[in-house]
Amino acid sequence: MITVSNLGIQFGKRVLFQDVNLKFTPGNCYGIIGANGAGKSTFLKILSGEKDATQGSFSMNPNERMSVLSQDHFAYDDQTVLNTVLQGHTILWDIMIEKDTLYAKADFTDEDGIRASELEERFAELEGWNAENDAATLLSGLGIKEELHQQMMRDMSGQQKVRILLARALFGNPDNLLLDEPTNDLDIDTVMWLEQYLSNFENTVLVVSHDRHFLDSVCTHTVDIDFGKVNLYPGNYSFWYESSQLALRQQAQQNKKAEEKKKELEEFIRRFSANVAKSKQTTSRKKMLEKLNIEEIKPSSRKYPGIIFTPDREPGNKILEIKNLKASIEGTVLFDNINLNIEKGDHVIFLSKDPRAMTAFFEIINGYQTPENGSFEWGQTITEAYLPLDNSEYFKIDQTLVEWLSQFSDDTSEIYIKGFLGRMLFSGEEVLKSAKVLSGGEKMRCMIARMMMKNANCLVLDSPTNHLDLESIQAFNNTLKQFKGIILMSSHDHEFIQTTCNRIIELTPNGIIDKYMDYDDYIVSPEIKQLREKMY
Repeated sequence: MITVSNLGIQFGKRVLFQDVNLKFTPGNCYGIIGANGAGKSTFLKILSGEKDATQGSFSMNPNERMSVLSQDHFAYDDQTVLNTVLQGHTILWDIMIEKDTLYAKADFTDEDGIRASELEERFAELEGWNAENDAATLLSGLGIKEELHQQMMRDMSGQQKVRILLARALFGNPDNLLLDEPTNDLDIDTVMWLEQYLSNFENTVLVVSHDRHFLDSVCTHTVDIDFGKVNLYPGNYSFWYESSQLALRQQAQQNKKAEEKKKELEEFIRRFSANVAKSKQTTSRKKMLEKLNIEEIKPSSRKYPGIIFTPDREPGNKILEIKNLKASIEGTVLFDNINLNIEKGDHVIFLSKDPRAMTAFFEIINGYQTPENGSFEWGQTITEAYLPLDNSEYFKIDQTLVEWLSQFSDDTSEIYIKGFLGRMLFSGEEVLKSAKVLSGGEKMRCMIARMMMKNANCLVLDSPTNHLDLESIQAFNNTLKQFKGIILMSSHDHEFIQTTCNRIIELTPNGIIDKYMDYDDYIVSPEIKQLREKMY
């Protein structure tokens, strides 16, 4: 359990939050949300001891252990993979080192024997004899094969390091677990494994994530950092989002009677309580929602970008025809023998075990890369708007945002350009910022504004949620659900895929898997699993 008392932090005159008094208790997972810069990661860093609070304190119960997901991918380069995980349980690791040092002594004394006996007793209490096996099991569950366990961390890829550091954080069943963006760079299977693991975790978890499906799957509570305050609500992210939107609508209806508002909120809570059947903590979560004081639900101060795509014309019957397409990178076949027709009304998610396959595919069909073999042809009525994975080439020029966006428009009037920038939350002096100094999220919002100006009827989106905050992701998702044209995209965002796409195409070195079905069904289907094993 973690107890937070009168906690606050500020940088100069800027107050992130203050007067925070909360208890985080075992058996619960707390999803920490807030706009970019609200202080989500800072809050975790204070609890981990990495950063000092301006005021207040926090405490854990005596003898409790805290584990934190490390963000430093180079900190353990001189260690083996297995030892990196074992060191996550610092108490156990220190005992192991001291034991080995004692037994290595040439002049082993009686005092050494007594100390060794004490260490052996504590080692057994901590289940030290199972430690290596437990660490290996965690690594295997996270996709790190056994033959890699004795290799050096410096030889691991970035994605492998992410998984190893996650295993390190989970190892030894810590009493309190702090996770900052744990699903970054994880594939779908590994994210599902982590969801299952955390759903069965009996201790205290605090997690920051932009993955809404992940938050909904594992969280029993939502911690919202807003208005300089940190508020705790029962329920997952979707409940918080829907209830805050309801509160915002009610705030706008000033003339609505208090009794009517109360009744509406109570009915909303009842409906949501009945919709938690898929959660793994259904009973306890439903009880928490029923106890929620409706007066606690407040509108959020968040601003959501106005993402709106308005196609100039409806797509004709011929969308995109692909024949025998093949692409490789450095001798590795990404996909081969790709034959397919994109149909009217298709919202397609492209998948592959190698994420480079989707980027290569999108680059080919948008004319930026030449296929190794095969051909493609767009229908005459189709206009595409492409959101590439790597947008760095677009932002090397020193221009204001107004100048930058004007180069993609026939109408270059300032009022027209500022209108699109305003929709993407660039206002006032911000529109005069240089495109060269934008953050990753700001660049993505500029690229989306560029897409909106094209009025295309086919959107090609390579990992569209990268670098976006939850508010932008939610706004993007909401508009794509209503989009009447064609969508071709890749994504790691489960909710984005499930709510947007009606067709799944998996690119493999031996052809494609092509199904019209729900994504939720696809990832758990035994038939699809067998088919995937044959195709790779």
